[in-house]
Amino acid sequence: MSSHHIVREKQEPALYIHRLGDFDEEYLGQLLEWSPTLLVHASEYEKVLSLGLKVDVVFNPGLDDEIQESTKVVNTIHDDIGGVLNYLVNEKYPEVHIIDQNSDMKVLDSFFDLINIVVFTPMAKSYPVKSGFSVWKPQGTVFSIPLTAYFETSNLLQNEQGEFIVVKDGFIDFTFSTAYLFLTEKL
Repeated sequence: MSSHHIVREKQEPALYIHRLGDFDEEYLGQLLEWSPTLLVHASEYEKVLSLGLKVDVVFNPGLDDEIQESTKVVNTIHDDIGGVLNYLVNEKYPEVHIIDQNSDMKVLDSFFDLINIVVFTPMAKSYPVKSGFSVWKPQGTVFSIPLTAYFETSNLLQNEQGEFIVVKDGFIDFTFSTAYLFLTEKL
């Protein structure tokens, strides 16, 4: 049997690097393990190339930027993540992982019905979930959940810092009445 995997195009989440900063290279390697389509903001292009990575799409490069021949150039009206998400939705990507220095999920909420989004920062990953979401997590996993809406959950205990800690290995269930609940999980 062959030990390599065949990945169909757009089966894996695309990876968009908006701001790499001090993101852990080992964790970056894990996100790249299945050879996703790699998209980068022009300001991160040289840094990503210096890591030996092949960039598939670069967004909003300057006129003087030297771009590899095999890299597609896309210019968007606004120099923000929204333009990138519009591109991914139009290209029929079902999911994207975004690396940025912060995870302001409210800015992205108009896209949640169009594409699955997970935002990675150097310290955490954030993602929206719908009511009824259930996930298995080991004891001690730490979540931050903004208290903007009432929600019910199982297997979580809130500490003095307002964080939610998984009580024991097992499933966590979330029930709420809003469209989405934003979970932030420490890496």
